[in-house]
Amino acid sequence: MIEVENLSRAYGNATALDGVSFRAEPGEVVGLLGPNGAGKTTTMRILTGFMPPSGGRARVAGHDVVRDSMAARASVGYLPERTPIYPDMTVEGCVTFWAELRGVKRPRDAAREALAAVDLSDRRQSLVRNLSKGMRQRLGLAQALVHNPPVVILDEPTIGIDPAQVIEVRQTVKDLGKGHTVLFSTHILTEAEQVCDRVVILNQGKVAAHGTPEQLRKKLFGGDRLHVQINGIKGDAALKLLREATGVAAAEADGTGFLVRAKPGVDPRTHIAGAVQRAGGLVVEMRPIDLTLEDIFLNLVGADSKGGG
Repeated sequence: MIEVENLSRAYGNATALDGVSFRAEPGEVVGLLGPNGAGKTTTMRILTGFMPPSGGRARVAGHDVVRDSMAARASVGYLPERTPIYPDMTVEGCVTFWAELRGVKRPRDAAREALAAVDLSDRRQSLVRNLSKGMRQRLGLAQALVHNPPVVILDEPTIGIDPAQVIEVRQTVKDLGKGHTVLFSTHILTEAEQVCDRVVILNQGKVAAHGTPEQLRKKLFGGDRLHVQINGIKGDAALKLLREATGVAAAEADGTGFLVRAKPGVDPRTHIAGAVQRAGGLVVEMRPIDLTLEDIFLNLVGADSKGGG
């Protein structure tokens, strides 16, 4: 598992991380999200032993990343954004070499198992230079998995690959979660929702929110949201009627209709329909609106912070 407690990191007078805390349990895929400069890369570098924290502590598979650095590093499989490859080696030779560096017994067997796990067995004898970008990403995953680490950390593993390969890599990440603790950095919010069990949203070096998407929906937005379209009642009058309906927390104009937010634990649809009918109008559409991870993200960090970094 991964345990991060009050982690901080400063670069001179600039603070990259400020009191970050979260956990990732065995068998769980946790997404690390945030805009440019949020602290995602710094967090991953600390967890993988590339740099020490300025304060706080982090443990990987029970090993402190500072006091027990070598054991912590041995417990991690890491895929950086730029896959470290040797273009003139064969695919199998490259992964075997990494297995030897990791001190794996029977490195060639371990390499073949790792390649099978990422569906690259049929390219074992191909030169790395001849692989597509998507295959190189899968090769990087094989290198990260060859020593069978309990923790896998992936930095933007689907960036720059075509849609078909994105689907393959996402499925591989989901499968990894069955037997590993996976920390998965991405700036693609729909991807995080599809792949991750929980998300940690960083903003300006702090944890802005964490939990499952469903937990974040309830925590940040309270009740359900509805799109309502009404005929026979003009805009301001309809808006006033909706706001006064039983069970409605808020309402606002939204294109051709209205966006209505219900009070927590209340279903206002019957009350809305009754109020509209009594006022001489007609509800022509009333449907729930599913909040996405993007809605949550933008609500937390702002509409111009959609990039990753």
